[in-house]
Amino acid sequence: MNKEKIFTLGQLIKSGYQTKSVKEEIRHNLIISMQQKENPFEGILGYEDTVIPDTERALLSRHNILFLGLRGQAKTRMARQMVDLLDEYIPIIAGSEVNDDPLNPLSKFAKDKVAELGNDTPIHWVHRKERYGEKLATPDVSVADLIGDIDPIKAANLKLSFSDEDVIHYGIIPRSNRGIFVINELPDLQARIQVALFNILQEGDIQIRGFKLRMPLDILFVFTANPEDYTNRGSIVTPLKDRIESQILTHYPKDLETSLAITEQEADLLEIQKETVSVSDLIKRLVEQVAFEARNNEYVDKKSGVSARLTIAAFENAVSSAERRAIIHHQNKTQVWISDLQGIIPAITGKIELVYEGEQEGPYQVAVQLLDKSIRTQFVQYFPNPDQVKKKRATGKKTADEKELENPYKSIIRWFDGGKHLDLLLDMKDDDKIAALYQVDGLYGFVKKHYPHASENESALLMEFVLHGLSSFSMISKKTLEGRIEFKDLMGSMLNLGQMNLGADEEENDYQ
Repeated sequence: MNKEKIFTLGQLIKSGYQTKSVKEEIRHNLIISMQQKENPFEGILGYEDTVIPDTERALLSRHNILFLGLRGQAKTRMARQMVDLLDEYIPIIAGSEVNDDPLNPLSKFAKDKVAELGNDTPIHWVHRKERYGEKLATPDVSVADLIGDIDPIKAANLKLSFSDEDVIHYGIIPRSNRGIFVINELPDLQARIQVALFNILQEGDIQIRGFKLRMPLDILFVFTANPEDYTNRGSIVTPLKDRIESQILTHYPKDLETSLAITEQEADLLEIQKETVSVSDLIKRLVEQVAFEARNNEYVDKKSGVSARLTIAAFENAVSSAERRAIIHHQNKTQVWISDLQGIIPAITGKIELVYEGEQEGPYQVAVQLLDKSIRTQFVQYFPNPDQVKKKRATGKKTADEKELENPYKSIIRWFDGGKHLDLLLDMKDDDKIAALYQVDGLYGFVKKHYPHASENESALLMEFVLHGLSSFSMISKKTLEGRIEFKDLMGSMLNLGQMNLGADEEENDYQ
């Protein structure tokens, strides 16, 4: 249809235009999209076999939808992308506040306009992007905000009484007529406000300050809710929940590969950062693993969830940590080192809710533990499992070949057992860090044995990873001090700690 040539109601009727409800419109366009093997929810990763098929079934059924899931599960993003399933343009009566269909006007304004001008009634074309309304449910949201109220200023300006329908100010829901309307965090809406939605969802009636309006609004409603809200802040009243035909459960990425793809897609890096800082697959996996560890950690509140925003923010911080170091040392190129992951701790502490025991431990310590567990989990994907080494050592009897292979980390640990230690500054220049890592006997040879084709920078990163991995398996000691990370032998560190405790006890006895 050539909308450029249709300006009046008469021209619209002559063109043969047929009105479809918004749900029929979305259903029709979804069928075309599916037949053409197109994905109507581009950029939504990890939902291909779960949430997206459920959503498509709901839209084909012309249902209102409730997305139920923890924070950071793309609920609102799914709702916003439904706009692309609307027709590109639809006609409305020009000047209508509620997007009146020219062929079936609802409001008094539109009916009066058609009665006055007939086929000369002016038509305005509305783009699909303008047919989306969204409201975050907060305790202060009122019925007037959502549905409408009498506008005394309008009554005074037009010199009308409050009994005249023209004095009504329509809320955001009637203004979203013939479109999509989303209420985020539905349980946070007060129960009495939720009750006001009953008739709109079921019968299409709206009531404003005693006005008996019969306005069958044409809206696809999409609601989002967090299961935590059902107990902590509010609940969805049962009759309202009953009127929402499809409840769709969302979830976090089920595997690391999907999580990696989401972060890669969503991380907001500048071109200068991409040119300056290289990020290895190892670093990316360590960052993603932090979220997986957090979702299963005893100190983290599982009901609150761990958003995908954690890994996105953490990845950006890791790159910025490396960039900061490059700026300090006037380097044009650098890479993200394991030690740079200390810079992601602020992104972790701001994205996790702790249970009581976690609060006692402290957000910083919990974040450090999550990072350490991430290193431990990923370490066995790259190198022999140190726990297996310990088990073999405990059994005692071994063949000659087993003795040779029993502890591939022996030479590295022996270097530290000799009383030596390694300090890696967090802002260390790349060349200085590489030189420091080569001081550890057997470290380079161990990495080269497992990754013979690794470049110098890749080998150096893996060498640093080995040290962090061994410390996470309690084979060497690691201390994070101000501005540096210190690696030492485990027994020496334990003896020093024992001496410090003994000295403290002696001081206490002397005092007594």
